[in-house]
Amino acid sequence: MGETSSNPEALIPAFKLERVLNQDQAGRRTILHGHISDKPAILILERAPFPTSPAYLSQLPSTLQTLTNLGANDVYFWYLANSGVSNGDSTPGESADLKINLIYPCTEQHVKKYSRQGVRMVVETPEIYAEKIRPYMLQKREEGRLNWVWNIIDGKTEVEDVIYRTPRGRDGDEGFLLLPDLNWDRKTIEGLHLLGLVERMDIWSLRDLKKKHIPWLKDMRAKLIEATVKTYPMVEEDQLKLYVHYQPTYYHFHIHIVHVALESGATQATGKAIGLESIIEQLQSMAGDQEAGMDTVALHYTVGEASELWTEIFEPIKKTGGRASQSQ
Repeated sequence: MGETSSNPEALIPAFKLERVLNQDQAGRRTILHGHISDKPAILILERAPFPTSPAYLSQLPSTLQTLTNLGANDVYFWYLANSGVSNGDSTPGESADLKINLIYPCTEQHVKKYSRQGVRMVVETPEIYAEKIRPYMLQKREEGRLNWVWNIIDGKTEVEDVIYRTPRGRDGDEGFLLLPDLNWDRKTIEGLHLLGLVERMDIWSLRDLKKKHIPWLKDMRAKLIEATVKTYPMVEEDQLKLYVHYQPTYYHFHIHIVHVALESGATQATGKAIGLESIIEQLQSMAGDQEAGMDTVALHYTVGEASELWTEIFEPIKKTGGRASQSQ
């Protein structure tokens, strides 16, 4: 990826559309599948809030005039862009009306994730987790899909974006860092979306959390909130919510920190997002010693019908008469 990372702006004009995968968020985000130099790519076009400048709003944007790369990590690239004539002396970031994410080269799994598809509500019992899901998680971790995460943790990429980090190596298994999520345009405060990444590699998802982790989770929550309001003083503590996904997009434990006004789309819906405070409370109320944890409870969540979780695990269970799923 060296040659593309050195000139990421050149990738977008080279994108050739093949089909539209999806359109969501009331039409403000369109997801395209195509190719760049004969390699598959997914282009995610998302409208940023329009500036309030009358001079800018009087011009009807029609073509991409400016493109500013915000970052690049492994197969992921993100940009701010302007689809029309720029507003006078404004910088590209100030007049941007598009937030663009690029996945290049993309995989078939990326295509499935972003395609429009039916959704099912499933029940993951502790037995299904141990016998089916845990091996699936291991397989995905071994496929190299966490390279971009390792790049951040190892300080190889996005170093300038890190908002807060515990002194590296000092806190052992309790180290973590905070940085903007790639889906945030980094300027719309009500759209604020940050990501807390833990340094330890033995916690793949909330399933690995145990009662012994409660003090760490509480301390991390407090420091994530403190660092956020210090960096963005226009945000108060009670304007933030913290949650984790299950199933997560990638199997390395991370926490989402968002503004409460952020539009609650599918990623924050029941069946996908679980409040960090709720997880802590559940761990505190569990019977058993310090090794008791989230791997002993049944979890209800949604999966797409095109996902491997459905086609390879939950659909076969349903067909054999298991009670692991129910239609949504």
